[in-house]
Amino acid sequence: MSETDLFLLSGLILLVAMLYSSVGHGGASGYIAAMALFEIAPAVMRPTALVLNVLVATLGTYRLHRAGLVNWQALLRLSLASVPMAFIGGTIQLPGGWYRTLVGLVLAAAAVRLFIDPREARPMQPAITPPLLPALLTGGGIGLLSGLTGVGGGIFLSPFLVLFGWAGARQTSGITAPFILVNSLAGLAGNIVAVRSLPPELPFFAGAALIGALIGTQLGIRWLSPQMLLRILAGVLVIAAVKFVFV
Repeated sequence: MSETDLFLLSGLILLVAMLYSSVGHGGASGYIAAMALFEIAPAVMRPTALVLNVLVATLGTYRLHRAGLVNWQALLRLSLASVPMAFIGGTIQLPGGWYRTLVGLVLAAAAVRLFIDPREARPMQPAITPPLLPALLTGGGIGLLSGLTGVGGGIFLSPFLVLFGWAGARQTSGITAPFILVNSLAGLAGNIVAVRSLPPELPFFAGAALIGALIGTQLGIRWLSPQMLLRILAGVLVIAAVKFVFV
């Protein structure tokens, strides 16, 4: 990779991390889309995106916990099934991309729903703990998709949390960030078994992602309204939907 391409790709990664981390996401789908523009090998994209996800989600989890927005009991219920399923998904290399179109359409539909009606659920209360069985089913399905697609699962989890009334906009960030962290670690572990490949440019990408996350988490915790956060989330879902369908 030339120095110009490295600079441009790192800049895109910074912007993706800033946008996604403002709503508690790690940004894996955005990193994959950015790397695809520079013709990074597909076998390298997934583990690289997961590593960047881990870094951004770790920082996000720390800052959101300090702000009192992490619901650890809800996280535990959602993660019980998601972590092993993310590992299993990470070991699977699926041929073709027919399922990606379906995922993209689901994300686009969720984005439209959030943008048209960006309500803040329970704005002044902590996020409720979802019932055990729905949490296990939701977490397991999202974990499998997370491992298969090389993302942390936040783009799938956030719409469920908001639309099912399990969390408001800020509380959603407080659940999705640590959820992304544990699922990215599981998916990365499974993916390394199958791929064992990370690019030499990773330190530059990691630095850019952390700078973006520092800015984005500050925006999400302190400066953006709940309604604006949900509209940003809708935009993130649209970006992810386009990536799944066309990249």
